Amino acid sequence: MSPSVLGRSSDSDERRASTSAEPVPLDTTHVRPKYVDGEAGPLDHGGSGNGQASGHGTPELLDASGDAYAGDGLDRADIKPKRNWFAYMKTRQFWIVLLLGQVLALCITSTNTFSGLLSRKKTSIPAFQSFFNYVLLNIVYTGFTLYKYGFKKWRNIILHDGWKYFILAFLDVEGNYFVVLAYQYSNILSCQLINFWAIVVVVTISFLLLRVRYHATQYAGILVCCGGMGILLGSDHLTGSNGGTAADALKGDLFALLGATFYGLSNVFEEFLVSKRPMYEVVGQLAFWAMFINGTQAGIFDRASFRSATWDGQVAGYLVGYTLVLFMFYSLAPLMFRLASAAFFNISLLTANFWGVIIGVKVFGVPVHWMYPIAFVCIITGCFVYFMSESVLGEAVKPWLGENQGRGVSGVGTAKRRAERPDAVV
Repeated sequence: MSPSVLGRSSDSDERRASTSAEPVPLDTTHVRPKYVDGEAGPLDHGGSGNGQASGHGTPELLDASGDAYAGDGLDRADIKPKRNWFAYMKTRQFWIVLLLGQVLALCITSTNTFSGLLSRKKTSIPAFQSFFNYVLLNIVYTGFTLYKYGFKKWRNIILHDGWKYFILAFLDVEGNYFVVLAYQYSNILSCQLINFWAIVVVVTISFLLLRVRYHATQYAGILVCCGGMGILLGSDHLTGSNGGTAADALKGDLFALLGATFYGLSNVFEEFLVSKRPMYEVVGQLAFWAMFINGTQAGIFDRASFRSATWDGQVAGYLVGYTLVLFMFYSLAPLMFRLASAAFFNISLLTANFWGVIIGVKVFGVPVHWMYPIAFVCIITGCFVYFMSESVLGEAVKPWLGENQGRGVSGVGTAKRRAERPDAVV
């Protein structure tokens, strides 16, 4: 079963469309969510796929002929949603999602670059350098949550729903920790291959627990993206830039596998939470608990590294850059989970290696192999294939939120918000 619904929503982020609104004249576009055994029928967004509508009210469920169902006694098992090829690609939301995925990939590349620069300065404090990010996230998002909710409501979230956010924070912190640890024992090529496991975890958990049913084109898109990543890894192997001999390959591979598992679990859980709660609450609570978990780990495991590290103006600058980029990553990731999914989030990040080489040309003097541009095009093509048969709402419609997304929050990036405001950008 999916985790239970968290506490009450905020005033501005939880508005729901009125269920008493009269049906609105509809264009021929049929909006189709992914659903299982009739759990959630197609959700109409109150207008045509190109945003033109004479008005909008409550999203309606349509039968196969396009007629609106009237009452709550709907037999959703009889609904056969119409597949609309390339419908989502014609919307601006698709291009926003595609661009957002590359921004997130650039963020990952930038954090890796700053980590590399810190390593050159003989400063290796993996747990401690992430601590500043959690502190900054906590100041911004917990502060805003306190402003919106007040201390009493925020305290109630801590008391009643804090355990859920603690689990999310634990998964996130440990994912970061074990992946960084893996690079100390294994080579880069081995770690990157095992990181594919995060995609497997996301797809499996989404299928089993969140009742997500992927289309054949989505599986094909994932495979094409993984093929592009394979080309990247192959070029690394041919050029000898795979990190050399592993210090302890078995231990490194096990750490990488564990880290990828934690990453996959945290991505799916965060997608679930931000679909039901305001993003500022989820990110604020994640940062609040992660700050304590990460701080404890840093105090235990990074003490020796902290004492032997180099501390000067350059190191301070690298830490500031690392923290600001990671802050941006954690701020944008929940929007990706709402607009798309944890699965698309992970395949979008596969281009990080390409961007890493582009940055490495300038920063580290790394040459660009001719296979890299081919791999990048292959991964981007996979992203197009992934959404080839999606409806105009793409993956914004979440199957675990029920009919007309009634159990979800109406916030930035959600299908419910688009149903209420068809003219909204996200």
